[in-house]
Order: sequence, then structure tokens, then C-alpha cells
Amino acid sequence: MFFDTHVHFDDFVKDGTLEGVLERADTSEVWKMIAVGGSPEANELAQMLAAAFPGRIYAAAGYDRHLAGPVYDITALRELAAKDTTVAIGETGLDYFHEPEKAKEQQRLFFQCLETAIHVRKPAIVHTRDADDDTLSILTDFSRHWKGDPACVGVIHCFTRDQKMAKALLDLGFFISFSGIVTFANADPLREVAKFVPDDRLLIETDAPYLAPVPHRGERCEPAFVADTAKRLAELRGCAVESLAKTTAQNGVRLFGLKEEPL
Repeated sequence: MFFDTHVHFDDFVKDGTLEGVLERADTSEVWKMIAVGGSPEANELAQMLAAAFPGRIYAAAGYDRHLAGPVYDITALRELAAKDTTVAIGETGLDYFHEPEKAKEQQRLFFQCLETAIHVRKPAIVHTRDADDDTLSILTDFSRHWKGDPACVGVIHCFTRDQKMAKALLDLGFFISFSGIVTFANADPLREVAKFVPDDRLLIETDAPYLAPVPHRGERCEPAFVADTAKRLAELRGCAVESLAKTTAQNGVRLFGLKEEPL
């Protein structure tokens, strides 16, 4: 069974399609999902879904880079992060492709979210784009101060960087998660990285409603499509999709400190 470790449920709830999305996820054997936060509204929605679907949907809480600036309440995040229903801090990170002029503000917010993760000993869900050097510098400091399992400090979600970056992050104790991008026609370099990541550090995700994998390009992405990403990864890594599903599900259970074991 599949574990989609990164879902933005906001649009599905707003337009009333959540029930159908979850039914199709069930049909595709998507066993568990992480409802990712990133704003006060997204954080609260993740909590609501985790309460409504215990054992199937889990909540992450964080402040994403678009909140960089004097518009966030870090105290509120810390209170939410301490809840038992919160299994990770995120998403959070750096994105210099969008709003590079706010790099310093993004870094400050990223630091504060990671400090929260250290305080509650919950892994970080990290976004990075066009910010490799600063991301590695900040995460090196985070890893040094991390008080939890040194092999479970967090995950780089929707990984798109090169093998050098992947190795540096693996050395810091991070998992690497691949989205539907790995199925795109122009993603040959990323597919090489996908073959490089060790079995015990590999995760899969949709980043729904974004980045629908082949053969669903042009459609709104949803958790059921994680099966297509898994199939492509299994082909690349020379294993059965059932084996990859089990491995990545077990990795998700371990990273997020869940009690359950995959069936």
C-alpha cells in the first residue's frame, strides 16, 4: 500500500471534492497521507482532517516561505506543533525562484520553523528551490542541534536538485521524496538521482493538487496518482512496485514516528 507523504487538501475541501478524492485514493491503495500545512489556515485544515480521518491522514504544521515578513505568529505555530496530532513541521524552506528579494526574511522564518521542530522533536518537511547553498547551511545547523533520531531529521519534499545536493542532504539525515516530476519527459537528470537514493531514505508524494504525473499531465493532481510515480520509480530502480510501495510506506512510518506498520 502507498503512503503519500505530501498533500495539500485545501482545494479539495473548498470545492467539495474531498470525498471523491479519498475514494479514488482508496481504490489506488493509498494507505496513508500527510496533510501539509504552510499557513495558519492550512495548518488548521490539516488538524481538522487528521481528527476526521485518524490513522489515515496525519497533520503537519508550518509556515512556508510566502509568509516571510512581519505577518506570522511563531508562538501560535509552536503551540500547534506541540499537539499529538502534529507529526511534522512544514512545509517550510527557501525559494529564491519566487521573491528572491525576500531571501533574508525567508531565512529568518525558516530558522524559526526549524527551531520549533528541534523543540518538539518532530521532523521538518523542507521546500527548496534555487537556494541550495543557503538551504544546506541552515539544515547543517539544524542537523547539528537536532535532539531526535539522527536518521529522521526530516524530508526534502518534491526533490528536483542534483546528486551532489542529494548526497549532502542524506549525510545530514534527511529523507528524499520524489513527486510526479520524476515521470516528466524532461526529467532524465532527476531520474538518475532517483536511482541513487538508498532504499531506506526514499519517500514518494504527489504534492497534490500540483505536478500530476504521467499519464495524468494536465489534470489536477490527487493522492491516487502517487501510484503512477511509484511505478516509474520502481522501473528506474529495478524492483517490483509492490516492493517500492512497502519500502516507502515503512520509511514514512519511521520518519513521522507513527505506531502502525504497513499491511
